[in-house]
Amino acid sequence: MKVIICGAGQVGWQIARHLSGEKNDVTIVDMNADLIRRATDALDVQGIAGHASYPDVLERAGARDADMIIAATQSDEVNMVTCQVAHSIFAVPRKIARLRAQSYLTAIYSDLYRRDHMPIDVVISPEREVAEAALQRLAAPAAFDTESFLRGQAQLLGIALDEDCPVLRTPLRQLTDLFSTLRALVVGVRREGTLFAPEPGDQLFPDDQIYVFAHVDDVNRTLEIFGKSTKKQERVVIIGGGNVGLSVAKALEAREERIRAKVIEKDRRQAEIAADALERTIVLNGDGLDINLLAEANIERADAVLAVTDDDKTNLLAAVRAKMAGCPMAICLVNDPSLVSLMGALEVDAYINPRATTVSSILRHVRHGRVRGVYSIGDAEAEVLEAQVLSTSPMSGKRVQDIDFPEGALVGAVMKAGKVILPRGDTRIEEGDMVVIFALSADVPEVERLLQVSIDFF
Repeated sequence: MKVIICGAGQVGWQIARHLSGEKNDVTIVDMNADLIRRATDALDVQGIAGHASYPDVLERAGARDADMIIAATQSDEVNMVTCQVAHSIFAVPRKIARLRAQSYLTAIYSDLYRRDHMPIDVVISPEREVAEAALQRLAAPAAFDTESFLRGQAQLLGIALDEDCPVLRTPLRQLTDLFSTLRALVVGVRREGTLFAPEPGDQLFPDDQIYVFAHVDDVNRTLEIFGKSTKKQERVVIIGGGNVGLSVAKALEAREERIRAKVIEKDRRQAEIAADALERTIVLNGDGLDINLLAEANIERADAVLAVTDDDKTNLLAAVRAKMAGCPMAICLVNDPSLVSLMGALEVDAYINPRATTVSSILRHVRHGRVRGVYSIGDAEAEVLEAQVLSTSPMSGKRVQDIDFPEGALVGAVMKAGKVILPRGDTRIEEGDMVVIFALSADVPEVERLLQVSIDFF
């Protein structure tokens, strides 16, 4: 597949890394020649320095025979015009644009992206993706990572194991015997910085980070088995009242269960906008690092603090200060991946990486076959793919134990006739089933082949 990626920033670079590693023909376009040089030096891609929306630049990038264009520059307008040019002049079949401005994303204006208007096939909104990720973190605060699959009936949980975890040094196959009714399966283990798909005889040790698939009804029990508390979140303080914080606060207000939220926003104008948009949420205008303002927000009584300003360092420091003031759970937004290593030392419980959420959203629409969802794990270490099994798939009609999965891939959950089941060796995969597969990045192409790769995008 021939793909043009416009924008060589963090998102564009990661998408190029994924796709070039799978032997796709990838060209990156960016105004910054240094970013292009970095990409071409590190990745098996071609690079074009120039303005992404200029027809002559796209021509040099090979737009005439491109299968897809991904517009992920820093400018919404450049991304939109790039897709228009790619459609009108070069007839590129598939066009994906990253748009940030909320005005472009309002539902009443959705007709703007019709083929006869502004022909964008898929619009990705980082702020909405991050807000959804934040809500999922709040739903399972004891997990450092979480994502929903199979229409919300299955949950991927990232759990850091402590010394007091009750199932340490227990072979994974024995967990099934010990907890026979538990619908949960360990699909990935990160040990000393290396992520791998475990064997049934493998054991878990302190400081391991594990990835577990669990039925949504068994999430709390799964967390308890791995030594985590499942206290219900009833009071939340949100530091940052911009697009992300406002979206999270609105979603919390819309929930049936009563969750008391308070928002702290430093910019007075943005604080007024948030106050006008929210009905039951208290909005405080001030610095989220101010210990007196945190006290005014009753941070010591809060169940969790969510730091989602547009500054990574502010988020980290606000999370640390909130925990020092008595808040038991801190979740923060971090754009810079190099800061993630500080989380443990600073005792920040979980983080949200906007780059990873955006990359996952884009990959969902890049993958071949009937792939419905993709979630990127870590620094492009692995992917979780949700897909429908086709009649022509090599796995259709076979038992799980008879399918030739690569070493780094495991089936985490299967949906049959709307019901989610935990896969076992004798589980038969049938046409029409929905499967969720954990795969190390090197094994993703082989998993795609098992899902029946075709020139078919969803």
